[in-house]
Amino acid sequence: MITTREDNQKSLTATYKKEVESTKNTLDTPYVKVNPYETSPLSALVIFHTDDAVKVTYTVVGKTKNTSISNSVKGYSKTRQIPVVGLYSGANTVKITTTDKNGKKATKSLSVKTTTSLPKYIKDSKPTIKNTNKSKMVIGKNKLTLLVRSTKESFAVDGDGVVRWYSTLWNQHLMENIHNGHFLFLTKNKQSDMMYNDLLETDYLGRVYKEYSFGTKTTTNETGAAKAETTIIHHDITELPNHNLLVTVNDGSKKYVEDTVVEISHKTGKVVRVLNLKNILPAAMYKEYKSKKRADGKLDWFHNNAVDYVKKDHSILLSSRHQDLMMKINWKTQQIKWIYSGKKKSTWPKAYRKYLLTPTKGTAVTGGQHGLYQLSQSKSGNIENVLIFDNNIAVTNGDKKTSGKYSQGVQFKINQKKKTITQTWAYGKTLGKQNFSYIIDYTQKLGTDNYLMDYGFVDGGNKSNIVEVDQNKQIFNLTVSNPASKAYVYRAYRVAVYPSNYTFSVYK
Repeated sequence: MITTREDNQKSLTATYKKEVESTKNTLDTPYVKVNPYETSPLSALVIFHTDDAVKVTYTVVGKTKNTSISNSVKGYSKTRQIPVVGLYSGANTVKITTTDKNGKKATKSLSVKTTTSLPKYIKDSKPTIKNTNKSKMVIGKNKLTLLVRSTKESFAVDGDGVVRWYSTLWNQHLMENIHNGHFLFLTKNKQSDMMYNDLLETDYLGRVYKEYSFGTKTTTNETGAAKAETTIIHHDITELPNHNLLVTVNDGSKKYVEDTVVEISHKTGKVVRVLNLKNILPAAMYKEYKSKKRADGKLDWFHNNAVDYVKKDHSILLSSRHQDLMMKINWKTQQIKWIYSGKKKSTWPKAYRKYLLTPTKGTAVTGGQHGLYQLSQSKSGNIENVLIFDNNIAVTNGDKKTSGKYSQGVQFKINQKKKTITQTWAYGKTLGKQNFSYIIDYTQKLGTDNYLMDYGFVDGGNKSNIVEVDQNKQIFNLTVSNPASKAYVYRAYRVAVYPSNYTFSVYK
């Protein structure tokens, strides 16, 4: 771990501490700083004092129905440090209400002006919506649709498709919430770098709390010219109960990539456990893998694009795009618990056949799928429900009959004891080829009946289409252009910009 970005922000935090400690900032004349940490232009920090201890609620007033963004600050206090997220580009009204212990209220309406110029790669994305019913969308009081891109700036939009948050730091693939309301964010040391090897623990104001740097190795090609090593962290990351990080990585192998998972200590930044998929699966899978080598000459035989930790049985879920395979492994023992793949049972070595799931009638065989994670698990542990985005591209073992005809979000019920898998929900088949997405993508379950799907690579990668459905009826359809090479929407999440476990304080 390093502290470069934290150190760079210390003077800013010191300034805000002085404002917190000054009694001149009142509700009538608060201190307001737009873009307080200089990477989040549509955010602000508001500081004020009151004579009596009060609790606070505040709202960024929306321009249309169901676009206001509200938050409540926990507890009573005479001093308030309010993180304001979800501002519009340009003019804003922020309404603040304080309530003392006797129920007496006071209000203040602030005019807050942010930059009127969005970055080129966000402006050129031209978000457009259709089929939208905001009253049925799962947006709560402060949720936005976060578009995490494969490169350039990630950003978030409201139910009107209007940009309400972005970071000026370029981001690749990873924006993942953690236990304290912060999130993990993969970026670069500087924009001119080829690799995304800086992992930040940050918040929507742009404050950096921790930074991990994974180095910048350089190799040479056959002519002796220097070329950069591939990005070490690639597709996914999750936090373990002990707050260590579980990460999909390239491990520096001279021949293979994207087939390793590591656990990183949140205290030291060091790797404390390694899972190499070549030690788990049959050797023929990687030794006999038929595919063109990448530009760097390496074989991407597994292409692990998801990792999810299951606390109940200390296991992890993995998704292999290039084997059209999903699997569950005990993280402590590294023993396989189950495998789902279109690869015929008879072609597996006998030692593996006991792990294979048998699909019930009507259950899709996935191809090139992404974003596997668990929704729930029964008390006994035998039954679990998982969700994926099925790209439906038969890379090696997918369904060749349907491959390339459509892509879909799919929910499965798995009986670990009987080794069966049953499809319980799917959406996307009726959209056909126009929403076929060859790579990337994600499905998120929102509440009981709603699902959000990111078709990130439609129209040959020129566009990304994000769809929310209530069971199978569209209630939100957002299309963004991909204005630069690889600036696709890798994943779309519906997120609370004020997580319930988040409190901002200059003293933390």
